[in-house]
Amino acid sequence: QDTFYLADAPELVMRTHTSAVQVRYMLDNKPPIRMICPGKVFRNEATDATHEAQFFQLEGLMIDKDISLGHMKGVLEYFSSKFFGGEVQVRFRPSFFPFVEPGVEVDMMIAKNEHNKLSGRWIEIMGAGMTHPNVLRNAGIDPTVYQGFAFGAGIDRLAVLKYGIDDIRLMYNGDLRFVNQF
Repeated sequence: QDTFYLADAPELVMRTHTSAVQVRYMLDNKPPIRMICPGKVFRNEATDATHEAQFFQLEGLMIDKDISLGHMKGVLEYFSSKFFGGEVQVRFRPSFFPFVEPGVEVDMMIAKNEHNKLSGRWIEIMGAGMTHPNVLRNAGIDPTVYQGFAFGAGIDRLAVLKYGIDDIRLMYNGDLRFVNQF
């Protein structure tokens, strides 16, 4: 269970993702839809060099006529090349997420270089997939007319990869000497 429950208010939980914003947006807007939602999230999980219990998440959603897996792949490859610059390889691995079908894990590899300790190896950067027809239906969008894709990435993890930081926990340790480098 990755949810934090509040002892003083058991009916409330700390958000584990920002996906609820996508649902509200679909309910309030008609396609075409292109939206990005950043937000802080909290997960009850063990921390290590690549995972933190609190982090900033960036989710995106695109819905329109004739959207395909190729569009999703193109958008995510373009984002990776622009954000990381230089030579970046991206791969997509099948994965399960309940609100998309098919779902994929997106990995990237930064070209090997001496300034980035994480370069030269595959690192997971986000989950993504084609929006499930039932999600569209529940939002009042006809899945026979519209298709879409969604993705979610940890902004902190993207920063760690971009700057070659070998432990994500450094982002939250309060050491201004570290933070002021950026």
